[in-house]
Amino acid sequence: MRTYLKSKIHNAKVTEANLKYVGSITIDEALMKKADISEYEKVLVVDNTNGNRLETYVIKGKKNSGKICMNGAAAHLIKKGDEIIIMTFQISTKPLKPKIIIVDKHNKFIDYTKEELDKLKNTCC
Repeated sequence: MRTYLKSKIHNAKVTEANLKYVGSITIDEALMKKADISEYEKVLVVDNTNGNRLETYVIKGKKNSGKICMNGAAAHLIKKGDEIIIMTFQISTKPLKPKIIIVDKHNKFIDYTKEELDKLKNTCC
């Protein structure tokens, strides 16, 4: 058994950081559905702005709100306005094709076309 990428929300923008909340990350319900992420599921959050990485769990946010909120202690590491990647993983004997979604600067889903995939491939190492 190995651990493989299951889903990913790429280039999301943090809309709020709430130190007073008990903990976790709040994600727009529509994005959760598109990426096949469940409420209370464990996620890895990678901050493209400052390089911080953390694990937490998901709380469902208002559908189509674009909300991505870092809650509790995580708000010390990832701030409002930061660009992040949110990932989930699965344990399996073989890799399954992950659900990867790309969002715009307002955290709205962008149709993932072959052309966008090619653009992404051409911008990496």
